[in-house]
Amino acid sequence: MGWFEALVLGLVQGLTEFLPVSSSAHLRIVAALAGWDDPGAAFTAVTQIGTELAVVLYFAPKIGRILRAWFFSIFRKDWRHDPDARLGWLIIVGSLPIIVLGLLLQDQIDSAFRDLRITATTLIVFGLILLFADRVGKQRRGLDDLTVPHGLGFGFAQALALIPGVSRSGGTTSAGLLMGYTRAEAAEYSFLLALPAVFGSGLYKLTDIGKNGETAQWGPTILATLVAFGVGYVVIAWLMSYIKTRSFVPFVVYRLVLGVVLFGLVFGGVLDPGAGPVGS
Repeated sequence: MGWFEALVLGLVQGLTEFLPVSSSAHLRIVAALAGWDDPGAAFTAVTQIGTELAVVLYFAPKIGRILRAWFFSIFRKDWRHDPDARLGWLIIVGSLPIIVLGLLLQDQIDSAFRDLRITATTLIVFGLILLFADRVGKQRRGLDDLTVPHGLGFGFAQALALIPGVSRSGGTTSAGLLMGYTRAEAAEYSFLLALPAVFGSGLYKLTDIGKNGETAQWGPTILATLVAFGVGYVVIAWLMSYIKTRSFVPFVVYRLVLGVVLFGLVFGGVLDPGAGPVGS
């Protein structure tokens, strides 16, 4: 992987990580269209550390309150009913599905799930699910209403994002809308819930950079991660403002169009579903 390729993929990661359009799908598609090798699951996981650092910066005051309350709740009973402590415990609960499934399905994540036909299918199917959730969701609940079953519901939705095309933010936000949470609260919990999973996955995959058939090397991967951080912060700020007054319909339309175009490119023989352009 060259420096220009890393720059482009870092921009793609930062632009798409927090939008409900699937950053892993876009990394996969852009690389394929450009004739580059699949950047690989390790590159994706490590560059996501950059975007999650943007989450830490944007939500720093809230994350600080959650960590403080959660820590005190371990030792003091009077802190265990604090809303921030409770949210901290529910983030842990919601992280369990993706940890378990991520370990069990590691081989598929690195290979079969990256088939472009699967990516096209999930872009379309989960786009329609997002549209349905956005239309029927009651949007009355806030994070103070979060329960253990709801936390697990968010968690299983996040675990589906192990498949490129689902979208971590899109899947978890759809689950939140279907459970009655507002767009902003569902998105916020989605971002907070991603922190343990993404940092864990990124650190776990660090040793794979430049090894085991991965095309990405350390220098370009660091560049992409830094670019993803800067761009990702801007996107978070914009999205949190946007969804307070507007729906997810434009993102749904984009997902449907992209899925259909991707199917056309694959079945038209332009792209190899398992790699990049045919003949590359």
